[in-house]
Amino acid sequence: MRSASGGIAPSVDSLGAFVPGTSVSLPGASTGPLKGVRFAAKDIFDVAGEVTGCGNPDWARTHDPAERHSAALKKLLSAGADLTGKTITDELAYSLNGQNFHYGTPTNSAAPGRIPGGSSSGSASAVAGGVVDTALGSDTGGSVRIPASYCGLFGLRPTHGRISLAGVMPLAPSFDTCGWFTREATLLRRVGEVLLEASPVTDPAVTEFLVAQDGFELIGESAEAALRPVVLALAGRFGNARRVRVTGPARTFDDLMECFRTIQAMEISGQHRAWIAATKPAFGPDVGERFTWAQTVTAEAAGAASEEREVFKSAFGKLLEGERVLCIPTAPGIAPLASASADDLKEHRARVLGLTSLAGLSGFPQITMPLATLEGCPLGLSLIGSPGSDMKLLCLAEAATAEIASSVL
Repeated sequence: MRSASGGIAPSVDSLGAFVPGTSVSLPGASTGPLKGVRFAAKDIFDVAGEVTGCGNPDWARTHDPAERHSAALKKLLSAGADLTGKTITDELAYSLNGQNFHYGTPTNSAAPGRIPGGSSSGSASAVAGGVVDTALGSDTGGSVRIPASYCGLFGLRPTHGRISLAGVMPLAPSFDTCGWFTREATLLRRVGEVLLEASPVTDPAVTEFLVAQDGFELIGESAEAALRPVVLALAGRFGNARRVRVTGPARTFDDLMECFRTIQAMEISGQHRAWIAATKPAFGPDVGERFTWAQTVTAEAAGAASEEREVFKSAFGKLLEGERVLCIPTAPGIAPLASASADDLKEHRARVLGLTSLAGLSGFPQITMPLATLEGCPLGLSLIGSPGSDMKLLCLAEAATAEIASSVL
């Protein structure tokens, strides 16, 4: 992988979070709201003079160095933040596990022996391990939300289209978003002010605090019990809480998962089919299997799924009208063991996608907060808001978690 910028990445990458063979270090502007903040970028974000490797050696080999910075990275540098390196991603960002066949599995400091989650695995690992303060990731099917939950971090998947993806490798464009990780809610909000180009909401209103009853039924008794005190604390803080069901007999979480992955597969195939045919890249077994399957999805199946998506998006939008927020588990449980079988990980992935498809299919923003633990491992809780409520969610999380931390954690 060719490099033009030189510089010094973390001298000892004990976490295995950074792309091997790269050394990327860029100072931010001399002044700005993020001066002194260290950040890393997932290796699908362009850095001028660097090859964007996207987690696969054949991709790196067949692509030239980027001519300019990605839009999000440029914003952080302009705000004074210092770039300290490029982080490992699952191959072409098409996984939720964080296990890269070529470059290894970044360490999950918050849950040793367990996967970090993907595809923004290196970014989550670097933040959780304290190497950087924040890191850019992408979220298509959960690639910020799930690593954040597994690694005990705050993370935001913004409203779809809210942050420019110029200079970012596309996976499935109608789902792709730029997100980020932090260890503290305040810094998550400060980074959001820069990336969203928005001011804090001084008194964010919540007319109803909705709790997705069926979402909590999906995760099992032990995880639900671990999250229950936090949910009750949030409900008490916001008031006017109501339990709702976002699925039903005609639309289960499995149905939402299949709808999401069908549309996603068609878009992924459209983006990468030609490169795969020309290059015949070496993929890890699970990712290779996924790309092969994606090319079997028919236009008819994708069209039917797109129609179902619009029906769901309309209904979900009505549910969140009027300054409501929806509380759901971020993931179906704690991070799986790194030694888990391929079949167990595949089953877990299906349940993950059931939960993450709510924001994915709707395009609505979702924030995840590290407010619970189970078996000594982090367990995230999420709030989903209406389109454009990104800064509101950031401010709600900052205020609420500070109060809850003193009373529950």
